[in-house]
Amino acid sequence: MSAACVSHARKATETAMEFLDARRLTGPNVLFHHVGSILDVACTADEADLLIPVWADNVGRMLEALDWPSAEFAFVKLQGGISLAFSAAVDQLYAASEINEWAWAASAFELGVSQDGPDFEEALSALKKSAEEEANVELMWLIDEAAERGTTLLWDDDEVSLGLGKSSETWPVREIPDAPDWDSFHDVPIGIVTGTNGKTTSVRFAKHILRAAGRNVGVSSTDWIAVNERIIDRDDWSGPGGARAVLREKEVDAAILETARGGLLRRGLGVERADAALITNISEDHLGDFGSRSLDELLAIKWVVSHAVRESGRLVLNADDWRLVEKAKDYDGEIVWFSLDPGNEVVTSHVKAGGSAFVLDGDELLKIENSARSLLCRSHEIPITLGGAARHNIANALSAAALTWCLGTSLTHIRTGLVTMEQDENPGRCNYFDLNGINILIDFAHNPAAMGALFDMARAIPARRRALCFGQAGDRTDDLIRELARDAWSIGLDQVFVSELAAYHRGREHGDVFGIIRDELLKQGADHEQIRHNEEELETLEEALAWAQPGDLVIMLALGGAAPVQKRLRELGAE
Repeated sequence: MSAACVSHARKATETAMEFLDARRLTGPNVLFHHVGSILDVACTADEADLLIPVWADNVGRMLEALDWPSAEFAFVKLQGGISLAFSAAVDQLYAASEINEWAWAASAFELGVSQDGPDFEEALSALKKSAEEEANVELMWLIDEAAERGTTLLWDDDEVSLGLGKSSETWPVREIPDAPDWDSFHDVPIGIVTGTNGKTTSVRFAKHILRAAGRNVGVSSTDWIAVNERIIDRDDWSGPGGARAVLREKEVDAAILETARGGLLRRGLGVERADAALITNISEDHLGDFGSRSLDELLAIKWVVSHAVRESGRLVLNADDWRLVEKAKDYDGEIVWFSLDPGNEVVTSHVKAGGSAFVLDGDELLKIENSARSLLCRSHEIPITLGGAARHNIANALSAAALTWCLGTSLTHIRTGLVTMEQDENPGRCNYFDLNGINILIDFAHNPAAMGALFDMARAIPARRRALCFGQAGDRTDDLIRELARDAWSIGLDQVFVSELAAYHRGREHGDVFGIIRDELLKQGADHEQIRHNEEELETLEEALAWAQPGDLVIMLALGGAAPVQKRLRELGAE
């Protein structure tokens, strides 16, 4: 950049840009399909325009000095800042992130954000050392050889593997064999699941269907890594690490990979290829983090899964979600739609054009292809739909049916899986208990769309009186908390029990969230006596059960976790 341009840039930069992060991208991501390094910077849109060429010049200068191959550059403007990335070799990603940190420091100095500029020669010397230490010639040879042979390879800091599941082999990343048995490596069917709501239930449905088809199923999810009923580790494994771990399990002959926003945003997709990918829906959740501050940004993150199926797989989408419908207009891969509306125009046009769709028509779950309509089952036959009242679980059933059909599962096995999926196999999601005639509905719903679905279901369940036990995290806006209270009251509540949930204050003072909820409920017509306040969820449950009588419905949003609530109900003898 010329001195005149730098001077102009310094004058134009009136507010300080802020470095947020520089990290590795280890799979397909929101910027490109390559691995590389990403730099996140908080700034205005005008500052982003100034930063882009300066950053690119600095990165290019350092790459040239290191004698690295030419890189692909990419950037995306976001609410509150910009992400900038460049591609790099697999065995140089830590060094690439160091380059990004140096490029930021150099750019900040040139733009007048920082008073001290980094020394180029000193940085170059340190980067050469880092690159030499990180280099792994054997790994790069194996990656090139696998690509030439069309063999799937998975790598991370510690291990590298060839093939998937039952025909895979894994080695320490620094102990790669000279002559792998290339003919022994094969793939297994892979289904990816993402979206805002319904991910976990759809994963569990898909696993159950595949088990009905006789498959040994590997699952990575927000709950655990598991093969069939054997849980390998309980934790949130919905990122690329969970995907790799499952696909290296020797028992696995089919895999379902839950893929959440965090992993996609921070590292990228865990696999480059899959047979099917499902996006359940896009709605408000986890908005506010850099890179996902709007629904458009969230959609872009979730859409990354389409990269894995564009060339040779199928993308399963919700035709009732207008954002997905609009986004799909620019997608040139094969789509399978699902919908709760048989008259959905997207579905009818798609089927007329020769496509496939899974829809609810009356109480019938159907697969429609050309003019053929195949009955899967009826909605009341699926246990976790609660006789058809839980329409969101009908949607989850349709999505899982579509996903597993794309993985080669027969309609007979899909039907068997749907009608044998019991509540115990979907803990924390739409679980229904009976305690001496008192009906209790428990769900993990924690965002507006999920809560809306739960409230719709609760409204459809006959009850003498209705009570709601819930709390809300402090990082929700006042408007969202009030909207929740209004929606809850609209289902015809007789009593509300609010949990304080101190662990979820997230910046608010004790009682703040309760105060907002109480104020809105009073505006909606509730009496003070109808609103109770407790510290913990179990206390709220106990008080609600003391209030309830046979024929009443107690609805509980178990934000802090359903397991303790379910344990207590079973101790009390609930079925």
